[in-house]
Amino acid sequence: LSSCNVSEEGCENLLSVVSSQSCSLRELDLSTNSLKASAVKHLSVAVESPHAKLNILRLNICELSEENCKALSSVLSSQSSSLTELDLSIRNLQASGVKLLSAGLQSLNCKLNTLRLSGCNLSERSCEALCSVLSSQSSSLRELDLSNSDLQDSGVKLLSTGLKSSQSAVETLSLSGCLIREEGCTSLASALSSNPSHLRELDLSYNHPGDSGMKLLSAGLKDPGWRLDTLRVEPAGVRWLTPGLRKYSCQLTIDTNTVNTKLQLSDNNRKVKLVKEVQSYPDHPDRFDVHPQLLCRDGLTGRCYWEVECRGWVNISVSYRSIRRKGRSNDCGFGWNDQSWHLFCTRGNQVWHNSRQFSSSCVSNRVAVYVDCPAGTLSFYRVSSDTLIHLHTFNTTFTQTLYPGIGFDFNHHGSSVSLC
Repeated sequence: LSSCNVSEEGCENLLSVVSSQSCSLRELDLSTNSLKASAVKHLSVAVESPHAKLNILRLNICELSEENCKALSSVLSSQSSSLTELDLSIRNLQASGVKLLSAGLQSLNCKLNTLRLSGCNLSERSCEALCSVLSSQSSSLRELDLSNSDLQDSGVKLLSTGLKSSQSAVETLSLSGCLIREEGCTSLASALSSNPSHLRELDLSYNHPGDSGMKLLSAGLKDPGWRLDTLRVEPAGVRWLTPGLRKYSCQLTIDTNTVNTKLQLSDNNRKVKLVKEVQSYPDHPDRFDVHPQLLCRDGLTGRCYWEVECRGWVNISVSYRSIRRKGRSNDCGFGWNDQSWHLFCTRGNQVWHNSRQFSSSCVSNRVAVYVDCPAGTLSFYRVSSDTLIHLHTFNTTFTQTLYPGIGFDFNHHGSSVSLC
């Protein structure tokens, strides 16, 4: 039920099913829904029911107030709860919320094995709370994902204190994109030397471990006393020390062979504008002949981020290169087929994929796009005073290489997009 605009009433009806004695539901995905605190509270009551059999709950990209975290903590500490996996990714999770969740995770009744807090902007205080979970005798946590939070070395040092504990049983830890340097790697290596019996997989990609950090951790792979058998450190380098998603910034180049003839390029091909006059572009099989849109030249790999400045009725898109170019059908238009996704920037933002609309909010002239190709994540953000405000996220499996695209409404001449 991801991105299904589940109402509070719909949530109540659904949750009455979850708590039913006859229901055998094991996995529930309510991600990207605007669930109110009361809805999360109803959910908590349902999951705590002795009849509920739910093992996996995904609430990523849902609003999580302190009250919601308190309700979820109650679920985690409930004797009747069978929850083993919880995904709360892509949220500004306050330290107070993490502290509440940590209390539930330390309960003797908690059965949670997997916790995903990727992109939650965790603070140093959050790391303190998680440290207490890692060192708790009652914790059953085996997998912890804290990627894409600016933890830095100070946060990793706190986490390492928990990992050092003989009580820590975490086997998989993701710290990808967390602004970690050599000092943080030293803390992790020390923790693994102190408690080598559990951690098997460590993801430190998109950080800057430096030569000494690389050597310390790589040596652990050869140490017979360590159980670590998977270590990811690439890509690595100083460029990944930029805070937030901007560390993944990429330079876009418009593929002039795809540009529709009603689109005018300027500013060294960094700006595109919808005009009435037909532009004199040569014929090319890649050119969109009817839809006023274009693709960029280079395909996306790994994690990528870019910003654009919008004026008027435009759509910011990503698409497979195999999208049709000739004709007016939906097979050619961004967002109207299974080949493409777009954010339509008008008087109110709309997100489209395969002719299905997903509502968003907040009008903005500056928009950011973040793609994690291997993870199958596509996120749109509003940029306000250098702050990213989340609009919508698609979670899928990308079957082809993605290309950034720009499109326009047929009748709104003068609309424009500038690559930032």
